[in-house]
Amino acid sequence: MPATQKFGLIGYPLEHSRSPEIFGNIFTREGISDAEFMLLPLEDIYFIRALARTHNLRGFSVTIPHKTAVIPYLDELDEEAVAIGAVNTVKVEHRQDKIYMKGYNTDAPAFIETLKPLLRPDLNKALVLGSGGASRAVCHALIQLGIAYQIVSRTPAKLGHIAYASVTNEMMESYLLIINTTPLGMYPDITSMPSIPYEGISGRHLVYDLVYNPAETALIQKARQHGAATKNGLEMLGLQAQLAWAIWADNDK
Repeated sequence: MPATQKFGLIGYPLEHSRSPEIFGNIFTREGISDAEFMLLPLEDIYFIRALARTHNLRGFSVTIPHKTAVIPYLDELDEEAVAIGAVNTVKVEHRQDKIYMKGYNTDAPAFIETLKPLLRPDLNKALVLGSGGASRAVCHALIQLGIAYQIVSRTPAKLGHIAYASVTNEMMESYLLIINTTPLGMYPDITSMPSIPYEGISGRHLVYDLVYNPAETALIQKARQHGAATKNGLEMLGLQAQLAWAIWADNDK
């Protein structure tokens, strides 16, 4: 019997994703037998509305590189998504011959909940590697946690961003929380990693890599060699998916 509730992940590329497995587990846990979660690779976000209509989606997750680019194609944004400036969850309503799409961000609350147990008083300054949609959610979360941050970008044109070449060992000594929001190290390019002075990492550091495939990225391996505590993005992925499901399943949202 075909699924009557269809959901999916939109981004490009998607071969690294574990979202179908995670949402499948959610459906099983919730006792839902008529739901399907699909990978929907989409290189050009221009086709997003047509894709949602063609597949009769009730909701979809958004990943790299579309978390900010999707916004102009949506009909409405949740307040937190407006504040963040990025969307990773979209709820779709089918209204006769039209669709209505509202964007949310579940990355920020998921990041907060997974970081909190690891925080110490000295982890009060963070280097945020990358400036895309995931970075915006992380920075929003850090503000809520009262943690100062510095964004490091390959193209540091925006006010307050710095280039990777500007990160010094002295900076590493004071920024003890390092968060990778880039896709560097993600399958299949598992040898790549951000260009930071790794000799500045010590046992005082916490390195949080949002990449979850592979479980141990080149960044995490390098950080561990220098004694740092590490965390990958798998727990965050699972929590943001659970929050997304709560949005899709709530008819009042």
